[in-house]
Amino acid sequence: MSFPKAGKVYDRGMENRSARDLTVFILAGGKSTRMGADKAFVEYEGRTLLARALELARSVASSVWIVGSKEKFAAFAEVVEDVFRDCGPLGGIHAALRASPTELNVMFAVDMPFVSLDFLQYLTAQARDTPDAAVIVPRGDGRRQPLCAIYRREFSVAAERALRAGRNKIDPLFDEVRTRVIEQEELEDAGFSSAIFRNLNTPEELELEKRRA
Repeated sequence: MSFPKAGKVYDRGMENRSARDLTVFILAGGKSTRMGADKAFVEYEGRTLLARALELARSVASSVWIVGSKEKFAAFAEVVEDVFRDCGPLGGIHAALRASPTELNVMFAVDMPFVSLDFLQYLTAQARDTPDAAVIVPRGDGRRQPLCAIYRREFSVAAERALRAGRNKIDPLFDEVRTRVIEQEELEDAGFSSAIFRNLNTPEELELEKRRA
């Protein structure tokens, strides 16, 4: 269930409202199997991916949480752990929404270092402009990007229903709730490239990005 394309191009000066109605959750609960080390503590351009994500998150909202292990992350920010363990990112999103103090919730993966402040402000503006949408999700490289999206707390109901049924994929749930998809053309019109959604999964990808930098 999708909303029509927005009819205006984003102006980076338009987003001046308080972010007190917003919580940012950094999804850091993955097993990092392909990286061979915990991605949250992998360094890129002199800082860990977690440090970069926290800095970005705190520039967007005062309420910032990490979704992952309290043992690993409690020293860095508020932490919420999955209710449904070993269910992938959907389990993390569900736990985050259950714990959230706000209606609007940015979810983004710790291994996405190219997401910018401008983009998160743009995403937040889109969420405020579509108050009936349970999810505001961008599309990049031909696919929706559920790990860099905004969810309203009501999405936790659909997520829990799916998790209890053993269904752990996020994308199919977008057809069950009101979803605002920001198409790639819209992103480009607003000045954003789908390259911002690149993530770092392997040592080879990390080295490639270091050489590009």
